[in-house]
Amino acid sequence: MRKLTSAAVACATLLAVAACGDPTKQQLVDKSRQAETRQQLEESLGKPDDLSKMGPVEKWTYNASDGSVTFIITGDAVTLQTTGGPTEAQ
Repeated sequence: MRKLTSAAVACATLLAVAACGDPTKQQLVDKSRQAETRQQLEESLGKPDDLSKMGPVEKWTYNASDGSVTFIITGDAVTLQTTGGPTEAQ
């Protein structure tokens, strides 16, 4: 009985850790589909993994398990979304 309980706890732990990984690009796009403003995007996806600014334009990039998703924000409006492939280790 003790071995069975230990095995069940180990399996549950592994499943919980696996669920905590980065979402896929498709999951990020689906979650953000209705976001039209900076605030709505942040409410949908949280803070970006990378943020760069050039004047009134911001580029918000979110890491995904299969690449990345980047949103271009002009003023307060989300105007463009792009996806990139996985980055190769150098």
